[in-house]
Amino acid sequence: MMKLSPILAALTCTFSLASQAQVPVTPENGYAVGTEVPLPEPYATKSAKRRSEVIQWPDDKKPSVPEGFTVKVFAKDLQHPRWIYTLPNDDVLIAESNDAESGSADRITLFRDKDKDGVAEERHVFLEKGLNQPFGMALLQGDFYVANTDSIVRYKYEDGANSIKGEGKKIHTLPSGGYNHHWTRNIKVNEAGDKFLLTVGSSSNVGEHGMDKEERRAKILTVNPDGSNEEIFAWGLRNPNGLDYNPVTGELWTAVNERDKLGDNLVPDFVTSVKEGGFYGWPYKYYGENIDPRWSDNMPKDLPEKTLIPDMALGSHTSTMDLEFYEGDAFPERYHNGLFAAQHGSWNRAKYNGYRIVFMPFENGKPTGEIESFMDGFLKDMKSDTAYGRPSAVRETASGMLLVADDDGNTIWSVQADK
Repeated sequence: MMKLSPILAALTCTFSLASQAQVPVTPENGYAVGTEVPLPEPYATKSAKRRSEVIQWPDDKKPSVPEGFTVKVFAKDLQHPRWIYTLPNDDVLIAESNDAESGSADRITLFRDKDKDGVAEERHVFLEKGLNQPFGMALLQGDFYVANTDSIVRYKYEDGANSIKGEGKKIHTLPSGGYNHHWTRNIKVNEAGDKFLLTVGSSSNVGEHGMDKEERRAKILTVNPDGSNEEIFAWGLRNPNGLDYNPVTGELWTAVNERDKLGDNLVPDFVTSVKEGGFYGWPYKYYGENIDPRWSDNMPKDLPEKTLIPDMALGSHTSTMDLEFYEGDAFPERYHNGLFAAQHGSWNRAKYNGYRIVFMPFENGKPTGEIESFMDGFLKDMKSDTAYGRPSAVRETASGMLLVADDDGNTIWSVQADK
């Protein structure tokens, strides 16, 4: 029996594949996407475990994109390129990092595409000192900041430099270690330019190791540029990574990787506007007042009266990792002010989900409810349990091209609109 979350009536959106075929998205075919999301009962299906083996991209293969766009190899032969940051001069920085068990390059590499053709001509080791699973990066008033898994470190930066030579200064310590289920830490300068926004994912699936282990985790935090005055901006967000401001409304948005082991179609990952002080449910609830059954007999009595409902569900177990509003004009008009999101791909689902870049059109600063697959083809097929790569980040450059980090494929892809 299906139950509806409080915002639901029926699911009416469609999922547009890269071939441009329109495929209805309904609860029956396993997706929960859009602004109106029918949700199944917990454990409607058994919790599955199905992992893909990444075999790398053959020379004659690339991801697929809609007609009218071209994909190129922007850079290759990296070591797990997890995150992208673009400097004001359009230099591209790639954080090459991984979880501790898999081994991390602990390196930030700089690329330059001088002729803006979607292929980088220059490659430099930008930073290696003082890094521990680096992820988020930010530039503020001549200083360059790196969010490691356990700290924020500040370095002096010179415009156009190929590398940073000086030692960094640790300005803030972050929670890490232990189970460390989510090691990535993103950092972004707020709209006022006087604080950093900081994402810290949970150390567990649903607090199963004790909520004392979740101190300062599953939250978006704020901190001053000198590392002082850490405060909670929003909480109950299991694993937020992507951060971007809606160019029309000015709202902060985030991408969140939701919880596992409730069945194939729970709980949908999502992108959402973020309300300051807002509570989004983890680990006790999801999508409003739906109680996680693993907490039903031990629900805290002091939770906020209101659990906020995300704006857009993007399917269950997609591992949605990042988002980016498209603010340029190089892409066709329908993409202007719309939202891209990177989906790393499922493991806790009988049928694969994710492994793509999706696009959501917006009108007047609000999502229309439609979701399209913009970049696909990362899975070799749906039966063989093999993949060529997995997208982890998506970023627009100053020239209006889109860059996609394929961390398991060790490649950065560029996407440009055909002229």
